[in-house]
Amino acid sequence: MTLTTLFAEETATLGLKERALADGVRFILALFVDMNGKPCAKLVPVSAADELEAGELGFAGFAAGLVGQRPQDPDLIAVPDLDSYTPVPFIREGLAIVHCDPHVNGAPWPFAPRVILKRALQRLADRGLRGKVGAEVEYFLLDKDEDGRLVTADRRDGERACYDARGLTRMYEHLTAVSDAMNQLGWANYANDHEDASGQFEQNFSYDDALVTADRVITLRYLINVFAEQRGMTATFMPKPFTDRTGSGLHLHLSLWQDETPVFPAADDARGLGLSRTAYAFIAGVLEHAAGLQLFLAPSVNSYKRRGATTSASGATWSPRRATYGGNDRTHFIRVPDGNRIELRAGDGSANPYLAIATTLLAGLEGIERTADPGDPCGPGEHRGGSAELPRTLLHAVEALRADATLLDAIDAGHGVGQYFADAKEDEFLRWHNTVSDWEITHYLTAY
Repeated sequence: MTLTTLFAEETATLGLKERALADGVRFILALFVDMNGKPCAKLVPVSAADELEAGELGFAGFAAGLVGQRPQDPDLIAVPDLDSYTPVPFIREGLAIVHCDPHVNGAPWPFAPRVILKRALQRLADRGLRGKVGAEVEYFLLDKDEDGRLVTADRRDGERACYDARGLTRMYEHLTAVSDAMNQLGWANYANDHEDASGQFEQNFSYDDALVTADRVITLRYLINVFAEQRGMTATFMPKPFTDRTGSGLHLHLSLWQDETPVFPAADDARGLGLSRTAYAFIAGVLEHAAGLQLFLAPSVNSYKRRGATTSASGATWSPRRATYGGNDRTHFIRVPDGNRIELRAGDGSANPYLAIATTLLAGLEGIERTADPGDPCGPGEHRGGSAELPRTLLHAVEALRADATLLDAIDAGHGVGQYFADAKEDEFLRWHNTVSDWEITHYLTAY
């Protein structure tokens, strides 16, 4: 055993306060997200870390956001997961973050996204399985012009800028600050790309256990936002901030494991993708529940302006419109780059990673339990007409989830979580629908 390993094991036995003091931490962001993915936190001085760890830090849940509470309900108590504790001195000297599981009256709160993911992972564990996930986080770096309109922060960025070395270099300070932060945190950043649209970027880190990856997506969004603000820019994960440009996705690479053995690969796959029967059953479950899953993968009104786009300035939308699967073909709902994993390409930048991962794993597990078969994969560029069409608007996605009793039951766990989320998203759609837009003024003001 090395000295480094021994130190890590000794540190793991320390409480939150002892870890923070050992790291020179003065304040801890005790963080959780609501169902919309909004990061909620309290800044806790290290002198009060014992109280935080003991479950004495309360939030007014209704004020925090979409988290299943009413004004009269008792406090949400943020219970820190010490495995997620990490110092972030590159944000502020002496600062650390710890992700928390909200509790109410001593029990995990069933509407808390992190709790929902943990419940899904337990269902996998009951079958001897564990989920590992990689995530591709896409975003835009923006500014406002003299008239207050959103513009690309890099004014020299033009059309067809994907992988442009010059655009990467102009954003070098921002991108390398994010990369250095990820590597200091031990995430193994392996690429930083200029994405398809003008002003759009993607920064990648290695896959890990599903809960770890979901925590990292939330932390990374926070880091990107802060680093962008420090440089006078606005980072947005909004799915489609520009009508004529490609939108931002949250692509998820998923695999299942038994202990340390992957269960997706198979050398004797007659379909040629290198997948096992378990992997195909998982794919079948995800495809069969694709319409209802969309409410969690694409949970905003704006999501469906990305989903419904027919083209973009670059010539492609990179957003699937039907529930298809195929090999190394990025136009499908599910892409199979190799036999080790599948890539779910339907998620976008507004997705809550805990909910997106949890519901996808539950849908795939349902397919495994039925030994479902997705049929043969589509060939390159092929999109069979018989495949289910994905919801065209947020309201269609709400209706699809409400019609999927199996998926609702898997999510709800007796608490009505799925119905609550569907009701909230229907209200979101109607609030948008009841707002008069510039498009309506242009088309209708003098039309009659």
